Amino acid sequence: MGRILAIDYGTKRTGFAVTDPLKIIASSLETVQTNVAMQYIKDYINKEDVECFVMGLPVGLDGKETDNTKPAQSFANKLKKNFPDKMVHFVDERFTSKMAEASMIAGGMKKKDRRVKGNVDKISAAIILQSYLEQNSI
Repeated sequence: MGRILAIDYGTKRTGFAVTDPLKIIASSLETVQTNVAMQYIKDYINKEDVECFVMGLPVGLDGKETDNTKPAQSFANKLKKNFPDKMVHFVDERFTSKMAEASMIAGGMKKKDRRVKGNVDKISAAIILQSYLEQNSI
């Protein structure tokens, strides 16, 4: 059974989260610079069996595209080209950064660690993945 790899795409940094092989638990994985994100995914897939991808889709409060929607869709197209045998699913990522920040506070993370943007990105990816799992009753 393959894992599901979640991606919180950003123009500077990209956060990753992954399920366990049974697809029960979503866990934060890593945050990397976006210019090396595709290579990170290739390396990860060489080590772990990945069934599909889940990407956060940036949309505004009104449900319309934002400045980040097209770059995220472009990255998804690159995923499809590089991994044609793996599906790419989208999840609305509104409020995931705020939820990630609240989660870090609730978890007792120190203020200086909460300021590290990469922590927010990988926790946001886990929230996106958890949302996907819940929506699809996986």
